[in-house]
Amino acid sequence: MTKQGLSDNDKRILLDIARTTIAKLLRREATTPAAQGEPILNCTRGCFVTIHQHGQLRGCIGNFEPRQPLFKSIAEMAVAAASKDPRFPPLQGADLSSISLEISVLTPLEKIAEVEEIEVGRDGIYLERGYHRGVLLPQVATAYGWDRTTFLEQTCHKAGLPADAWKSPETTIYRFSAEIFNEEEFPPS
Repeated sequence: MTKQGLSDNDKRILLDIARTTIAKLLRREATTPAAQGEPILNCTRGCFVTIHQHGQLRGCIGNFEPRQPLFKSIAEMAVAAASKDPRFPPLQGADLSSISLEISVLTPLEKIAEVEEIEVGRDGIYLERGYHRGVLLPQVATAYGWDRTTFLEQTCHKAGLPADAWKSPETTIYRFSAEIFNEEEFPPS
């Protein structure tokens, strides 16, 4: 990501790629997006695609270590959020008109030494201990009004760990930030 981040046009393009890819998936068409000319859309960055339906979470899948350009990662995560999030049944064709999309383009993970390095509202948390892994995006803590401790506890819960597992030296904690945008800001055309 460049210092200036994504332009409004870049955000519109990525949201359009996500929505178009989901629509093609639901019609059982090929979901490979067209190549993009903007350099920032061709960089490799972690990303999440979040689907809301009637104001409720309906799917959210992402990755931290992409191996392809951002625009392709967005398409891949859109398909996964629509069809592979184990918390929800796959979207159906009739769902397309009632969903809204949000995209989070991530900074690289940064291992922290002290939990005081985590700033609620700016940082997301990724933690791991053994085979357990959990992640919560920066906007989750803000949406629920959590403090740092609650944010850490909820991330542990998501990883299937006890709420206080973040205190253990066996737990590795990372922070990251995200450029977050959605279809409310940039409605589909």
